[in-house]
Amino acid sequence: MITQIVEHASEHGEAVQQAAEHAAEHGESGVGFIMHHIMAHPVIKLPTVYGIDLSVTNHVLWMWIVSALLILGFYVAFRKPKLVPHGLANALESLVVFIRDDVIMPNLGHEARAYAPYLLTAFFFIMLCNLAGLVPYGATATGNIGVTATLALFTFFVVQIAGVRKHGFLGYLSTFSPPGIPFLLKFIMIPVEVISMITKHFALAIRLFANMIAGHITILALLSVIFLFKNWLVSPFPLAIILFSAILEVLISLIQAYVFTILSAVFISASVAEGH
Repeated sequence: MITQIVEHASEHGEAVQQAAEHAAEHGESGVGFIMHHIMAHPVIKLPTVYGIDLSVTNHVLWMWIVSALLILGFYVAFRKPKLVPHGLANALESLVVFIRDDVIMPNLGHEARAYAPYLLTAFFFIMLCNLAGLVPYGATATGNIGVTATLALFTFFVVQIAGVRKHGFLGYLSTFSPPGIPFLLKFIMIPVEVISMITKHFALAIRLFANMIAGHITILALLSVIFLFKNWLVSPFPLAIILFSAILEVLISLIQAYVFTILSAVFISASVAEGH
């Protein structure tokens, strides 16, 4: 892993150097070439239809790769189930049991079985998307606000479906107005509850996006220092921080997948709670 991180940093260094030279030629600032590396870029150019660019970006490509790896990994690991799993099956089962026992069951109780597939899928998908940015030539799709917003939107829809499924359509609507309050006060409480619900999911998207993009900006900014000074004497200190930041990114990737999953479970739990 350390070797891959160092190689990844070296490759980023070469890319940043090229970007820095390009920025210098075109009069761009350091911000310009840093943003060049964290934004999505087309890898397969496709036509624009009704104003929508259908090109496949690096973020889309890596989401496809992550999805394929998840499907293939679980198929290979559990195609021949064993009483005592080992290797990949043991690692995957340990993660599934951890999320089930520490996140899903405590929050959803007897409703856990119905929503475990979504929550486990979200956890593994986000975790691998986060880690993909540490792979040489990889890209962190969760550093794209469009991706994290879509993931938060999925949780939003699951929360609404869970509430309607538990309370019925009219019963779920009634949960936005706490019982026992004066009728006129409902005109204030209902909009507040709706805004609160939307805000929670908006924060869910921003939290994942901000945490994943911050590490990449830090690493690229430190790399740019070396090439902006154009002196190898300044390189040891930035490279030491870059190596530490890259290792820290592994931990952050796991934590952010866990945080997204547990918050999604909490939101679903609040939606199906009897007293909600």
